[in-house]
Amino acid sequence: MPDHFFVYPTYVKQGVTRALGRRVPNRIAVADATLSEIAEAATKLGFVATAEPDKQYPREVSTYAGRLKVVKQPGVSKAEFLRRLGAELTRRRAAGATH
Repeated sequence: MPDHFFVYPTYVKQGVTRALGRRVPNRIAVADATLSEIAEAATKLGFVATAEPDKQYPREVSTYAGRLKVVKQPGVSKAEFLRRLGAELTRRRAAGATH
């Protein structure tokens, strides 16, 4: 088993259907999350994350939005990480909107 998993911006993108790749509930999905924004949120959650900007999501072959390589933590599944990530991104966006 690899010690990491990959996260593509599409996984947390608002307006993308589950069939097209969104992996978080729509209520915590965000519009146009950048790779650097996702990396910052993952780091804030205590994960080691490396941005790979030259990669593309296999379902979107014409777009190079990059991907994030995240080191696994014991007891945290990828699905749980994505839920935490979506919630963190939503929280960060809400905090930024109020300032």
